[in-house]
Amino acid sequence: MNEKVETLLVRLREVEDQLGLPSTFSDQKLYRQLAQEHSYLSEIRDLWNQCKRAEKQLTESLSLLEEESDPEMQGLLREEIARLNKEKEDGLVALQNLLVPPDPRDHRTIILELRAGTGGDEAALFVADCVRMYQYYATSKNWRCEVLSSAPSELGGYKEYVMSLAGPNVFRLMQYEGGTHRVQRVPATETQGRVHTSAITMAVLLEPDETEKVQIDEKDLQIDTYRASGAGGQHVNRTDSAVRITHVPTGTIVACQEERSQHKNKEKAMRILALRITEELRRKASAEMSLARSSQVGSGDRSERIRTYNFPQNRVTDHRINVTLYKLDRVMEGDLDDLTLPLVNHFYQEKLSS
Repeated sequence: MNEKVETLLVRLREVEDQLGLPSTFSDQKLYRQLAQEHSYLSEIRDLWNQCKRAEKQLTESLSLLEEESDPEMQGLLREEIARLNKEKEDGLVALQNLLVPPDPRDHRTIILELRAGTGGDEAALFVADCVRMYQYYATSKNWRCEVLSSAPSELGGYKEYVMSLAGPNVFRLMQYEGGTHRVQRVPATETQGRVHTSAITMAVLLEPDETEKVQIDEKDLQIDTYRASGAGGQHVNRTDSAVRITHVPTGTIVACQEERSQHKNKEKAMRILALRITEELRRKASAEMSLARSSQVGSGDRSERIRTYNFPQNRVTDHRINVTLYKLDRVMEGDLDDLTLPLVNHFYQEKLSS
């Protein structure tokens, strides 16, 4: 890490020199690129200085502790040492993840598709739990969250739930959440207290940008309207506000009943439809994308999993990076950085190795 940081600090000085040149300022495209790189490198420099500063203060405090005989002062020094250790460790973790260079897609809006797999009603309930988990995580990151489509189950879960997330580093942190998520717990309906295993599948999709947007011909669409079902008070079953759109050439079907307005439901359904058709085009154009998507979605079987959530043991395990955390309660409240950040670093190192 030292060698990598020193190289980047040399690059920071080069970028600062380039930004000071009149020729750079006259080329606005180059200037924006350098300014963005300068911001990234400056953040690395600041974190590096924080770690070095904490390390120096830690050495001094440890030295003072050896010389100090007063119990009260020893207690204060131990508190200071604990604080500095945490500051240093947090800084190194942040720095390690920051050393994964920016990707142009980092801040792109994503669509999450969560579906119940093996486990029936219990799997649908876990979809609802994961929806809340990601919404809490989004709130902690100041991301915007929008529900696009959902299919409620009888016991208060969801057979399917589609939502969008937008904000800084949303794709960077969420891109590896796709796959089969396995849950082990005692269902509310279980009378014998036995632990059941269920599974849900999740896909993480990039919303198309301006260069990728597809033109959908209205003649290729079959649009059906029907009465919404589920929660909604007096509005439910009073008007045909729900919309189902079938793209005949591809057989893609999208339904939406989230809004009271048929027009708004059609807008959301068209947005999801465009996304899925675009994703299909991406898959055809790129074998790598095709492999990634198929490995994300899987079959929803319990034996396929990227992560296991064991409620009786308060344990969550990510099987791709062999990380186990005994704080499932906090993870379900949106405390996901200890999973998402190591995944970003792991897959970056894998790319470098290959």
